[in-house]
Amino acid sequence: MNKIYAGIDIGTDSIKIIVNELTSGEYHILAAVSKPSKGIKKGQIEDMKKATESIKNALRDIEEMLGFSLRKVIACVPTTGCKMAILEGSVDVLNTENITGEDITRVLKDALIGKINEEEELVTSIPINFRVDDEDNIKDPKGMKGETLETKIVVTTVPKEPLYRMLEVLKLSGLEVADIAFAPIGDYYEAKTEDLDKKVGAIINIGEDSTNISVFNKGIMIRNKIINVGSHHVDKDLKYIFKVDSKEARRIKEEFAVSKESLADDNDEIEVEVKEKNKKSEIKRISQRKIAKVVEARLTEILEISKQEIKNLTKRDIRYIIITGGLSELSGFLYLAEEVLGKEVSICNIKTIGIRHNKYSSVSGLIKYFHEKLDLRDKAYDIVDDEDIKALLSTQKKEVNHDSILNKVFGHFFDKED
Repeated sequence: MNKIYAGIDIGTDSIKIIVNELTSGEYHILAAVSKPSKGIKKGQIEDMKKATESIKNALRDIEEMLGFSLRKVIACVPTTGCKMAILEGSVDVLNTENITGEDITRVLKDALIGKINEEEELVTSIPINFRVDDEDNIKDPKGMKGETLETKIVVTTVPKEPLYRMLEVLKLSGLEVADIAFAPIGDYYEAKTEDLDKKVGAIINIGEDSTNISVFNKGIMIRNKIINVGSHHVDKDLKYIFKVDSKEARRIKEEFAVSKESLADDNDEIEVEVKEKNKKSEIKRISQRKIAKVVEARLTEILEISKQEIKNLTKRDIRYIIITGGLSELSGFLYLAEEVLGKEVSICNIKTIGIRHNKYSSVSGLIKYFHEKLDLRDKAYDIVDDEDIKALLSTQKKEVNHDSILNKVFGHFFDKED
């Protein structure tokens, strides 16, 4: 049976929302938007009114694509102030001939009861493994026979106040939050493979004004660090060096810059509007090489700091480093990353048609994490309920553009005409 999921990532620079359908193990994008955000800094809500309006703006676009109001989402949570702990739980199996998702849910709850600090809120509880009677290191015990089910889980929490502000903003925007998880978990699940699940590695997400560095052990986040430098600092460097405004600096970065000076073309130039103090603005031409020199310096700093933080976070042998975030889309980024971080590094590669940009990695992967979480517990969830289907059918009867995304996506709801 097909499943439809929606996720939201509330970032300092933009609000990302995607809605996708899981069909035969493949994810297909039904709608995706990335809209500018206001009232948010380093992933935290600073101005609830501005943040709510930003989310509503993004929702208007996504709902226009879908044809119905989006009411339920899975939300990315920033890692600021996160804490991690390993907890254990144990329960008697309800039916000793067949362990079910209900047994798994019960044992996970047992591990959590009375263990969470009152000032903290639970974000994720990810099983390390399960034990059925005397058999250990089981990933999914459903269908097994046994009398006792035990588990060991990694629990992550955050301070309540900033999390509740974010949830309140989503509520004011008209959204019900079905689940939450850290953005780095989404990044990992976007890149997740059976091979990565066996290794220790790191995820680096270069955000607008900060960079998140997370260490994963066999698919579970065990360490995290935020450094206060990100994509916006590249803009500031370009603005300062070439005497342009913030909008022009961003345009230079996104449309013309490359990551390494050696990859730039001296003969390739871009026209920019220069505004020097107490002087009239004028149009100047700047070579790609000069721009690349500035960009490379800042990117190298971000990567060098990230490299050191990975060493600080773990003494284990790092077998992979994956870089994501919008800045990782810059031309030549991998070459620079390999110079600084070594051959273990790679750039996130989103293959889903409709969101092939690394700014979507957290929210896209978050949906995959959520589906796997439900699958383990043998539970179902769908953002499209009976009311939505009725609304779609009603719209279809009144007036439907057969070239619209709704007909392409929800064709199985309609009686199509030739």
